[in-house]
Amino acid sequence: MPDGDFVDLCWTMNENGPVVAVFHGLEGSIHSPYATGIMASLQRHGWRGVFMHFRGCSGEFNRLDRNYHSGDTGDIAYLIETLRSRFPDTPLAAVGYSLGGNALLKYLGESPRQHFLSAAVAVSVPFVLGIGADRLNQGISKIYQRHLIARLRRKMRAKYRDRQLPIPLDNLDKLTTFRLFDNQITAALHGFTGVDDYYQRSSSRQFLVHIDTATLIIHSLDDPFMTPAAIPREDELAPQVCLELSDKGGHVGFIGGKNPWQTHYWLEQRIPDFLTHYLDG
Repeated sequence: MPDGDFVDLCWTMNENGPVVAVFHGLEGSIHSPYATGIMASLQRHGWRGVFMHFRGCSGEFNRLDRNYHSGDTGDIAYLIETLRSRFPDTPLAAVGYSLGGNALLKYLGESPRQHFLSAAVAVSVPFVLGIGADRLNQGISKIYQRHLIARLRRKMRAKYRDRQLPIPLDNLDKLTTFRLFDNQITAALHGFTGVDDYYQRSSSRQFLVHIDTATLIIHSLDDPFMTPAAIPREDELAPQVCLELSDKGGHVGFIGGKNPWQTHYWLEQRIPDFLTHYLDG
């Protein structure tokens, strides 16, 4: 990596064909159900899937004090540029889920005339991070918040057990919401002045109008991580961006089927259907 660190990648078994980079959500990994599902689908389509773990999410700690966050596009950009350099004549696309989708859309909006990616898909994106943080602190969504914050705190303790952290961890147990954790930890480690600065600068909604890459955004109105207020308006979308909204689907769910023992994961069909035109066309 540019700063001397590294990220872990997982590849499908195909040795030829278009390449699709996949970026996971908060605390996700190659073992997340949506990750294994889409990688298997890419394999079936004859494409090469490459799954990038954000820093510290592969089971190995990141060697730097910094971690990863919703607006961190540096590693995404470096991976995409590296793939294009290694496979100069191969069609290249990207898929991002949740946090990874937010970062992917932000990358596309920051680099509107990039010619590395032929197409992109983003699923269950927290378009406005502040709205997402507040939603996760309400009702049944608190269950998701409690689980994710507990994982983040455990990771912080383990990583800094034998090394000095540049910020105090004395009150780590009191950081029980995303706003508290992001203010004390995420913003402090990544050069933001506070949680509001982090959320404002890292939210992808403001970048959508600048995207010049064929992009599909898949979102559900019943997403427990978000409210409809965060969903971008039509005038905030660039002509190359298509937003597909469904009434049901949850957060990175979109499970179909009439029999609960014979379900199918719609994303594993919809995402390749969209990408086929740009990768095989």
